[in-house]
Amino acid sequence: HLDLVESGGGLVQPGGSLRLSCSASEVNLDTYLGPYNIGWFRQAPGKEREAVSCISSSEDSTYYADSVKGRFTISRDNANNTVYLQMTSLKPEDTAVYYCAVDTPKHYCSKYVWVSYSMDYWGKGTLVTVSS
Repeated sequence: HLDLVESGGGLVQPGGSLRLSCSASEVNLDTYLGPYNIGWFRQAPGKEREAVSCISSSEDSTYYADSVKGRFTISRDNANNTVYLQMTSLKPEDTAVYYCAVDTPKHYCSKYVWVSYSMDYWGKGTLVTVSS
């Protein structure tokens, strides 16, 4: 069983930055899963869950939703089995619970495959609140 644990959420003022982390407990993702995509979704109050960003296990493809492109950056630290989402220039509309997810088997990441119904593993989420 694969557990994903998110951290790094909190309260930040508009224009500020946060870095979210997602770690897989007790397993090495690359050896446990084979080819996969890992990344983030978010769900704001009263809204549907939406795709934010993903990165392939080979790190040769990434995807960003138009709403975060140029402000968010996804990256991986394979040695620590962790994926990060660096969020800058945060806006009130970025307020949401951010969920880490994994989809396997997958060889590339794009808006066509990074869809919530396709995910195999989910974290429990971390709350990001952007407010003055």
